[in-house]
Amino acid sequence: QFVESDDDEELLFNVPFTGTVKLKGVIVMGEDDGSHPAEMRLFRNIPHMSFDDAAREPEQTFSLNRDPAGELEYPTKIARFSNVHHLSIHFPKNFGAETTKIFYIGLKGEWMEAHRHEVIICSYEASANPADHRLEQFTPQTHFIS
Repeated sequence: QFVESDDDEELLFNVPFTGTVKLKGVIVMGEDDGSHPAEMRLFRNIPHMSFDDAAREPEQTFSLNRDPAGELEYPTKIARFSNVHHLSIHFPKNFGAETTKIFYIGLKGEWMEAHRHEVIICSYEASANPADHRLEQFTPQTHFIS
């Protein structure tokens, strides 16, 4: 089984993670012909990325070699990919075929549980409202110093 592009050689994968990932490497398997991707661009934390968004500057770009066996691992810059909750992989070109075929994409890294904080609704007072802070036994006292 494989994924093949529709009309041209471009392919885009959006990979959401259930936690936070420290991505250390990527493996890409394709055919040993012109349909193997020639370039891979990685984007982090852009949910629902489209081909229009792929025109922006990627976090990292790789020139790929033909690898039908999946033996080549492309190491990522760990400092840029240490806190990833969504990964977008863009393949802009291949080795000359009209469409691009990919059989396998392997991601190497460490998964950590995401720390999701609940929404807290609270109000802060800039200054105290005396009507909100009534005391039952309040006796005003005045002291005179002579």
